[in-house]
Amino acid sequence: MKKLKGVMAVGLTLCLTAGIFFIAGCEKKDSNLTKVRLNEVAHSIFYAPQYVAMELGYFEEEGIDLEVTTGFGADKVTTALISGDADIGFMGPEATIYLYNEGSEDYAVNFAQLTQRAGNFVVSRKKQDNFKWEELKGKEIIGGRPGGMPEMVFEYVLKKHGLDPKTDVNLVQNIDFANTSGAFVGGTGEYTVEFEPSATLIEEQGAGYVVASVGTESGYVPYTAYCAKKSYLDSHKELLTAFTRAIEKGQKYVKEHTPAEIAKIIAPQFKDTDEKTIEKIVKRYAEQDSYKETTYFEEDGFTLIQDILEEAGELEKRVEYNELVTTEFSTK
Repeated sequence: MKKLKGVMAVGLTLCLTAGIFFIAGCEKKDSNLTKVRLNEVAHSIFYAPQYVAMELGYFEEEGIDLEVTTGFGADKVTTALISGDADIGFMGPEATIYLYNEGSEDYAVNFAQLTQRAGNFVVSRKKQDNFKWEELKGKEIIGGRPGGMPEMVFEYVLKKHGLDPKTDVNLVQNIDFANTSGAFVGGTGEYTVEFEPSATLIEEQGAGYVVASVGTESGYVPYTAYCAKKSYLDSHKELLTAFTRAIEKGQKYVKEHTPAEIAKIIAPQFKDTDEKTIEKIVKRYAEQDSYKETTYFEEDGFTLIQDILEEAGELEKRVEYNELVTTEFSTK
């Protein structure tokens, strides 16, 4: 299918040129721990429960030595899964649908959901206290990769406000995910759609202003989930149960603690971001109910994902929920 064609051919090269980096969590010297390689779609405060679990040692408690790399895009995370460079992928569920529809026998199955809203924000070059989505008409906007969840949900919101993404706005989509904020600060676009901490850092530089939340406008969407190839899932059930428990411990901590407490815990994961800034971002995500309380991936959410794909013209055929989602490891 068009989203993943070419991905397998360039596999590791794509990952390397995307600037994948290793995130060092707690020191892991216990030989009894089982190594699990996780490739995440982005390194963002949006995923605070995962970093809480890493920093508080929840994975070690579950017998897991977690190694994390960042793929900067669902296509690159999928490449890591296909090539065997990752055991678990963390990305938008749409990528698993693309892979399944390509006819892959060892396709990826979603087994745990982390976030339940879009995590990106519209950043304007000018301050707009009473922003209306209709004001985007005719404007140049730095968007995301065609067929990726951030871009499709953004376009879904545009359509909700009567805007045609193809004709009413000028979408810039040839900038790599990791470089969109830099391009905006450098002068490209009148608006950009950014994850945190990029959105807030643009504000702190005085280069732009957050004027709207895509997540608030889109409603509840299973935006990011953990997946593994069917073969890995079938042969590592106990390990994936332990992994899911660690994530749910992180979710519980985020639910029960203040943004300031959460920021203090995850600050080592974001050494270039001031702790007060992290607190501000966690508060922003918490207030719009971005963080899911358990990893249970509901069928309604999977149906909505396919509705969004279909509306965007990116879905070849619908897939049954039970084919690509398992809830056997999650707390309902």
